[in-house]
Amino acid sequence: MERSRYLDWPEEYAAKLMTPAEAAQLVRPGDTVVIPIGAITPNLCAALWERREELHDVDVLACAPFVDPGWYEPGHPAFRTHVELFNTAVARASMVRGATDFVSIPFSRRFKGEDERGGGRFAVDVVFIGVSPPDRFGYCSFGTSVWNKGSYARRARTVLAEVFAGYPRTGGDNRIHVSEIAAFVEGGELPPVRAARESNPFHPAMAGYVNELLRHGDTLQIGTGLSTLPLARAGAFDGLVDLGVHSEVSIPGLNELVAKGVITGARKTVNPGKFVATALSATTEWDLEFIHENPVYELRDVAYTNDIQVIAAHENMAAINNAMTIDLTGQVAAESIGPAMWSGPGGQLEFVIGAMYAKGGRSITLLPAAAKDGTVSRIVAEHPPGTVVTVPRQFVDYVVTEYGVARLFGKSDRERAEELIAVAHPDHRAELRRALRRS
Repeated sequence: MERSRYLDWPEEYAAKLMTPAEAAQLVRPGDTVVIPIGAITPNLCAALWERREELHDVDVLACAPFVDPGWYEPGHPAFRTHVELFNTAVARASMVRGATDFVSIPFSRRFKGEDERGGGRFAVDVVFIGVSPPDRFGYCSFGTSVWNKGSYARRARTVLAEVFAGYPRTGGDNRIHVSEIAAFVEGGELPPVRAARESNPFHPAMAGYVNELLRHGDTLQIGTGLSTLPLARAGAFDGLVDLGVHSEVSIPGLNELVAKGVITGARKTVNPGKFVATALSATTEWDLEFIHENPVYELRDVAYTNDIQVIAAHENMAAINNAMTIDLTGQVAAESIGPAMWSGPGGQLEFVIGAMYAKGGRSITLLPAAAKDGTVSRIVAEHPPGTVVTVPRQFVDYVVTEYGVARLFGKSDRERAEELIAVAHPDHRAELRRALRRS
């Protein structure tokens, strides 16, 4: 590393500090602008939208879109919009209209096309990221989430960064140097928080069933979703010791388990003693203070956290994920309602397969037995036409509802159906049994 990179970065940073409008001028007609998951950049997005009359043929590729400055609404000829891997309410209506396309790809192999095949469909020209102010060496932190921001930044022509003073710093891949960024704009102390979603009530019994399937020393992966987010505070890990974490994301309450010595990583076979994820849950001031510069935490690029070979190298890996529906053969749908994309696959399949190949590994799928006050069964005889299957039936292991645990692995189709009917909502079991007899 050149000596000037350490010493001259303050002047470089000052020269690159711009208004959002000035930074948005660095986007050219025909560019692909990428907003990675976890990149909260409302000021940059608004400034780019303000240029809509002077731009054309700009592709906006977002993962889990956070804000809509206007390009998900009808009538924006300058922009083409795409959502990669995770959809949200921000873009859902646009996707239903057919104005926004969904892009599905293995999360850990996002850049295989660019790196091995001479170019990907959505090669990045400009990337928007959120960062902390520089440290004394000129490095900015990505805050509580890395995902693939660094990977995009290394491949982009132009990196634009929105700066948030309250972003914490952790170990791992969680940094980018001032010299790698073309422009900085002020974002404030902390980025805005996504509005809370309405949800079905969480059934505490599910946490108890998960607890029964876990062992001391397990390494956990926990996906994000309405059934998994409450698990830690609902007692799913009570009584367990020396748990480890190798996950895409974390959930509320895990930081408290680190502080209490429940999560130690002492028995991990990969990165022992480290809490490894690509994104951390930090919903309180205490969370932010606890993870800031805490050597236990390592935030790694999703290409590492979601690599099936890395996951499988963890003995006693327990992958815990959500489903929207599951059919009687065990096919898990976690991203669409019929053909309408609701969420996305994220890294669920990678962790399910990795856990299945891990020595002592298990995969646990959670879903409430029914929706809409019990009137609609989430365990179905068949998925509606067009439903995207997220996890094929041969990889589905344990399925948990508030009524118990269905153990599917290695069983016949009829046995699997009977296991699932036994944990379905009581009001729907008779119809599911009739459907099974007709099959």
